[in-house]
Amino acid sequence: MTTIQTTLDASYDDAVAAVRAALGDQGFGVLTEIDIQATLKTKLDVDVAPQVILGACRPQLAHRALQAAPSVAALLPCNVVVRELAPGETLVEAVDPDAMLSVVADDSGELAAVAADARTRLVAALAALTSPEED
Repeated sequence: MTTIQTTLDASYDDAVAAVRAALGDQGFGVLTEIDIQATLKTKLDVDVAPQVILGACRPQLAHRALQAAPSVAALLPCNVVVRELAPGETLVEAVDPDAMLSVVADDSGELAAVAADARTRLVAALAALTSPEED
């Protein structure tokens, strides 16, 4: 699977907050949140590192994609995972939107344009997480 990722020198909670903010800066809202650690503890009574799946959506892009190929709905929203690797070290990973082009027909080329826009925004969001803030 092709992903876009970065590793942060930040606590898990700080990383989740930063990811939410960076996605927001790129016009994404978080529609869903799955706390993997809590879910696996509740359902299987197993302990795993803190990890969350944030279902990010930019409505304009979702609408364009759905107009081009209604079946793309099965691939929405864009999933962004935040996972603690060690205390103070957190991985942020998103599926590369270009990957959807391999599973949905794109006769018009519109999905490629949507995927490129989404990819640019996700890359910018992840890059903002590791860039020093300007005063």
